[in-house]
Parts: sequence; C-alpha cells; structure tokens
Amino acid sequence: MHKPAYLAAGGTEEKCEALRADGIDPLFDEPERALLDLTDQSTRTVEVDERTIDRLKSLFGEQQTVEAVATVAAYNMVSRFLVALAI
Repeated sequence: MHKPAYLAAGGTEEKCEALRADGIDPLFDEPERALLDLTDQSTRTVEVDERTIDRLKSLFGEQQTVEAVATVAAYNMVSRFLVALAI
C-alpha cells in the first residue's frame, strides 16, 4: 500500500524488497538502520531499548527522535485498531 509513496520519496525497489525480509539489510545506511531498528523493536516487543533511543538522538536530535517514535506508535495503533475491528 505504501510502496508508491516510498518510491516517490526516493526509496528504491531493492530497499523495498529488503524491507520484506527478516532483519535489517546492510544496504540501508546508518540513519535508515537506526529507524528500522526502532520500528522493529516498537512493533515486535513494544519496548525500545535505551541504546536504540540514544543512537537515534545522536543521528537526528531529540525532536526528530520523538517524532520518529510517535510515527511508529501511531502506525502500530492504527494497525491494531483496524485488525481488532476486522476492517
């Protein structure tokens, strides 16, 4: 569903396919890997370890880290809401 927007924003077909695999492919750069790590932890276990947050802050600063966490949390909430209501 989000693939066209991802590609329009500069994502590549190769990275799009890598997102489907388990783990984080080394073809992603450091900031991308940090965001994917946040997404995986938040989505799979809800808790995000302190090292991940510190890494995000060093790459993006505090405000963008909060925005990244809020974005992941919002998408997770929407997914759980839609699944619970079978929408």
